[in-house]
Amino acid sequence: MDKQLKFNEPWILQRADPYVYRHTDGTCYFTASVPAYDRIVLRSSRTLAGLPEAEEVTVWKKHEAGIMSEHVWAPELHYLSGKWYIYFAASDKDDIWALRPYVLECTGQNPMKDAWIEKGKMQCAPEDEFSFRAFSLDATVFENKGQYYYVWSEKVGVGKQIANLYIAQMESPCRLKTVQVLLSSPDYDWERVGFWVNEGPAALKHDGRIYLTYSASETGPEYCMGMLSIAEDADLLDPRQWKKERYPVLKTQESRSIYGPGHNSFTTDEDGSPVMVYHARTEEKIEGNPLYNPNRHAMLMRVQFDSATGAPVFSYR
Repeated sequence: MDKQLKFNEPWILQRADPYVYRHTDGTCYFTASVPAYDRIVLRSSRTLAGLPEAEEVTVWKKHEAGIMSEHVWAPELHYLSGKWYIYFAASDKDDIWALRPYVLECTGQNPMKDAWIEKGKMQCAPEDEFSFRAFSLDATVFENKGQYYYVWSEKVGVGKQIANLYIAQMESPCRLKTVQVLLSSPDYDWERVGFWVNEGPAALKHDGRIYLTYSASETGPEYCMGMLSIAEDADLLDPRQWKKERYPVLKTQESRSIYGPGHNSFTTDEDGSPVMVYHARTEEKIEGNPLYNPNRHAMLMRVQFDSATGAPVFSYR
């Protein structure tokens, strides 16, 4: 472990929805939502400890008008089918809550230097009449048994609406193969503070199971993490096979000045040990609108596993 690496304290300042991808050559790439929500940035380093000081490169900027002109949120970098892709959400200046999922494709093998092209909105399966018709964001991609799956948050209903988690199998990096399957709704009180929300999914594999963390409630101190899990050999598109934890697996801890932890991703350190990347605030009282306050900072946490169940344990210790 790099001695410079510190856990459960601000690691990269003012970067919400942090995502770290470690490529096959060992290079770590970092991206996140920037406070202005107006662009997509990347950093790279050979180590996690090197990312805070790494040069940040803007690889794409929002449009001046129309789609992808507002609220550029939660980018994720993935390497699929021999190419680099960035998945993100964005809205329209004339309809700022019309969030939809979009895809960028890199024209070369160096995501930091080669040009990125727009592939448009993520496409659902032809027979899917529901996906991406409403507020949709926070997509992630993971592989299991040679198949790729796309998990995202989408709002349904009327009034305030409810943000659910959905899953589908992918046909290609830009299109889904199957109709959406509902994975989780905000069923519990801790998922319903301010808004009824399940969002920010992230997948972690361990000992034959897939663990899918997600974030719940509004983005202040009440923001917290829940978790679903399923056996790797199960049918991932059968919601009955997924187990949902009754209580949050990570929440605010005042004694550590960590407020509203959530919207995480998973990576590994240089030794191959799992590390969770998440954002949180260091102050309980938020100045102004929590959504536009810039002080959500990327942090790191070592991931431990329960010796009896094999499930990940998220602890500030």
